[in-house]
Amino acid sequence: MRKAILLALVCLPLAATAELPQPSPVPGGIVIIAVGPDSSPAPLVQFQKQRVLVVRANGLWQAVVGLPLSLEAGEQQLDISDHGTARTLAFKVLPKQYETQYLTLANKRQVDPTPDDLIRITREQALSNHAFATWSETLADDLRFDLPAHGRFSSSFGLRRFFNDQARQPHSGLDIAAPEGTPILAPAAGTIIETGNYFFNGNTIFIDHGQGLVSMYNHLSRISVQKGMRVARGQRIGAVGKTGRVTGAHLHWTMSLNNARVDPMLFLSPAVQAGAPPAPAAPVGKPPNGG
Repeated sequence: MRKAILLALVCLPLAATAELPQPSPVPGGIVIIAVGPDSSPAPLVQFQKQRVLVVRANGLWQAVVGLPLSLEAGEQQLDISDHGTARTLAFKVLPKQYETQYLTLANKRQVDPTPDDLIRITREQALSNHAFATWSETLADDLRFDLPAHGRFSSSFGLRRFFNDQARQPHSGLDIAAPEGTPILAPAAGTIIETGNYFFNGNTIFIDHGQGLVSMYNHLSRISVQKGMRVARGQRIGAVGKTGRVTGAHLHWTMSLNNARVDPMLFLSPAVQAGAPPAPAAPVGKPPNGG
């Protein structure tokens, strides 16, 4: 067994042509770690028993690893199989404190669901879990994504959330506030693996981009695609809405990598990030939107 300690911020430099996400070795972030020369077959890499995306870059196989929001800071390790030879590769995760957001909802069922609502929510959660666990061998596109809708970044990834003063799960996506009906475009090529109307998420689309990379789009006013369709980068898939648990029209965009929800901003180029400034901080209890 071979073991090495890596800090994701000092990974080997990537080739200029490699379209990879921005590394951020924190819970909810991404690490990119060289796992072998690309002159050999690609190794099989796992993190916490989830298979990891591996791509060629700079003459090396690079593991692109999603870090769950719940992950403890400190040393973590990849499990690597080089065609029968097992090894581990350790890396460090840095701590991060996410901000807190308080949301006030008039629909009390969206905070305290009824028993019938809970049955529906459990069924929908199983569908979501299945979609996020999707694995297909081939990447459909590179890993630098376009913005799926034009608007302002209104609620950032990772916020610790309180609905009507009750603690709930952290915000697992990026909210883009935009008028209802604003087009939503596929930010990269992929396959539609699920669509539907969900109690909390409203009208929803899941796209499989390959190798455990799955994106989700919530609160749509309209769904323009069907399960099983192949979509190209820039193809219209729906429109911004305010269905599900929301306080206003917006797109909630989630990115999942090896079944870990990660910050979508890491898939955007710096120019795209700068082109959509975040909204001003909202007064407590009166956010611009939520979902």
